[in-house]
Amino acid sequence: MTQSIDQLHLLILNVGLAIHNADWNWKNVSSPFTRLYYIMEGTAQIIFPDGIQELKPHHLYLVPSFTTHSYQCNSHFTHYYLHIYEDHQSESGILEDWNFPIEIPAGNLELPLIKRLCEINPTMQLPQSDPTSYDNNPTLIRNIIKNKQRTFCDKVESRGIVYQLIACFLKDAKPKVEVNDNRIQKVLSHIRKNIYKTVDIDSLAAISCLSKDHFIRLFKKEVGNTPLQYINQKKIEKAQLILITEDIPVKNIAYLLAYEDHSYFNRLFKKITGVTPQQYRELYKK
Repeated sequence: MTQSIDQLHLLILNVGLAIHNADWNWKNVSSPFTRLYYIMEGTAQIIFPDGIQELKPHHLYLVPSFTTHSYQCNSHFTHYYLHIYEDHQSESGILEDWNFPIEIPAGNLELPLIKRLCEINPTMQLPQSDPTSYDNNPTLIRNIIKNKQRTFCDKVESRGIVYQLIACFLKDAKPKVEVNDNRIQKVLSHIRKNIYKTVDIDSLAAISCLSKDHFIRLFKKEVGNTPLQYINQKKIEKAQLILITEDIPVKNIAYLLAYEDHSYFNRLFKKITGVTPQQYRELYKK
């Protein structure tokens, strides 16, 4: 992994202990944050589009953001949960750019770390586990404000703990896009760093020291999409996070991401996500 630790900006939304008795059953959950679980006792399942993950005691589980999934539990079940996301102003996103293992066995340190995280962040405990009660825009905004109001020492300790927990998964993480050509790697880095600016194909071709046509062919071969498709995908992903974590008008989000025509931004957003930006935001105002 070549990513600099200086580029890591992980923030906590919620952390706590949940105790269930065959009532941890939620359908079609999809959130703008990453979920981490430590299973204490009992069993349950997370149902993904491509398979079912059995949850076992003394194991850690990671559910990536924007991953549609369901929960199923038919018995007593106790687990710690941690909801995290990356500052949308970060130049790159490790949770966004890497594929992590869903399951890893816990060692001796993870449980004390999570308990300590709960101890220093008591206000981030969820009052109930129903995603519709907390996975909504107003609640997310309130939790983000709480995050910012914590004492500096608690922020430092919390961030250190989150880094240690994510590090357990990073050992076997792999980049979502395997790029072998250094010229395309350089272009991808430029796109990430300039996601809030207009990124034109001519400038990317110049960075790669290739002709425009040659650059487009090589980019598609390495990444799987054309440069324009990739840029728009990354901009819309950024817009999804901003829509949920910031109280900014849709038109302003379009301008923030360098779309001068907000009507075009709305059409593009719907093409990629299936709903308009306002409809997407409304999904989190239940």
